[in-house]
Amino acid sequence: MIFNRRNIAIRYLPLFLLPGLFSGCMKDDAWIREHRQQENIQIASGALFVVNEGNFMYGNATLSSYDTLKRVVQNDLFYKVNGLPLGDVAESMTIWNSKGYIVINNSGKIYVMDVANGKYTGKITGLTSPRFIHFINDQKAYVTDLYAGKISIVDPTTNLVTGSIPCPSHTSTEEMVQFGNLLFVTCWSGDKTVLVIDTEKDRIVTEITTGLQPCGLVLDRYDKIWVLCQSLPGNSSNNIAMLQKIDPVTRVIEKSFGFPATAKPVKLVIDGLGENLYFLLGNDVYKMSVLADQLPAKPFLALQSKLLYGLGIDPHNGNIYVGDALDYQQSGIISRFSNSGKLQDTFKAGIIPGRFCFK
Repeated sequence: MIFNRRNIAIRYLPLFLLPGLFSGCMKDDAWIREHRQQENIQIASGALFVVNEGNFMYGNATLSSYDTLKRVVQNDLFYKVNGLPLGDVAESMTIWNSKGYIVINNSGKIYVMDVANGKYTGKITGLTSPRFIHFINDQKAYVTDLYAGKISIVDPTTNLVTGSIPCPSHTSTEEMVQFGNLLFVTCWSGDKTVLVIDTEKDRIVTEITTGLQPCGLVLDRYDKIWVLCQSLPGNSSNNIAMLQKIDPVTRVIEKSFGFPATAKPVKLVIDGLGENLYFLLGNDVYKMSVLADQLPAKPFLALQSKLLYGLGIDPHNGNIYVGDALDYQQSGIISRFSNSGKLQDTFKAGIIPGRFCFK
């Protein structure tokens, strides 16, 4: 039985996964000294990183890099360079000051690597179930968490947790976007709240009530915040997925677009110009102008995929990357499209490719 985020029952772990489990018990620095590989990988300046989630409780998360010009892929990059398995459920990746911060959700840690060569430079621990990391400045970053009921404050110069922001009544915090000195944070699992945090005082200043289960969060070129609300299981009239536009100054929801009762949109992203929103719905990619007055009537890309799971937009040229998880068991497929929707190429990544990070 293979496990993923939708199936967390545990029966057994195969023997080939035991080295990965043992590495979790050994200090990572010692493990790397003992097992570091000889491969010297140079990652192209315009490379794309693919965060492959892996199966829940299997410890088979991986990181892929893709040279977008030469069309060369390096799968299992972190292990090839460092001899260290990435861990259990890779959720996201953020680049700051030439370092890549890979958030490993179920392992409760964030690995830090040099984005020029993939070499391990450190890790952040003391986290419960981290989801995303957002950098306020060179001395401070915030980490959201699925279960902790708080947002951790991290010092990137030491990789240490230096404090936290309690989130009473909000167990699960998710994606973040910053406007001025304010940080907007979605509260996802079973919630309907966007928190507004003063990043200078490290405290919540207000809360915005949204649709059910807000997840995706982006800022457009007109300084408006967009939040995608997934809804909960069930099809009641008060339980629908929504796309909402928030004015970060007044903190008022200016527009709400409701999806059909059975629709389950995911993975909200925005292009580099801040002009067009993209999201996944079923096996299709939808595109919507931030100036639109209604949801798109038809998909921008109607794909014959088995299980769309990841979506990313290259901020430099608008190329669209779509991750197909296939069956949650085998290596996923990444398809790259031009900003006009023409297929450019495809390549294999790792198991359950869920997020993209552009170097």
